[in-house]
Amino acid sequence: MEGNKKLHPRLEREYKTIRLMTAMYCHDVHGTSEGLCRECDDFLNYARKRLVFCKFQENKTSCGKCPVHCYKPEKREMAIRIMRHSGPKMPFAHPWLAFLHLLDGIKKPKTTLR
Repeated sequence: MEGNKKLHPRLEREYKTIRLMTAMYCHDVHGTSEGLCRECDDFLNYARKRLVFCKFQENKTSCGKCPVHCYKPEKREMAIRIMRHSGPKMPFAHPWLAFLHLLDGIKKPKTTLR
């Protein structure tokens, strides 16, 4: 299955970041103690597939600064909710990932596709 395709280390780090943010959100908002609820699990699987098929691959900026918005509107709204909830907690929970995500967002988006 292509959704299980190995990601470039840069994208694997981005996936780890969204996975941790989704887990924080699901725990706080949906009250899960272990794992993810179905809605959050579906979102995370969708996010991984979007990374696998990203046209920019390792040259991409953060998704919020990307010139191509590949998420369906309802999934994009979910991502925004997750990031607004978990983003302020990331520097305390996972400082290195938060710092690297900030650096990724500073990068100028590459407009040349592979």
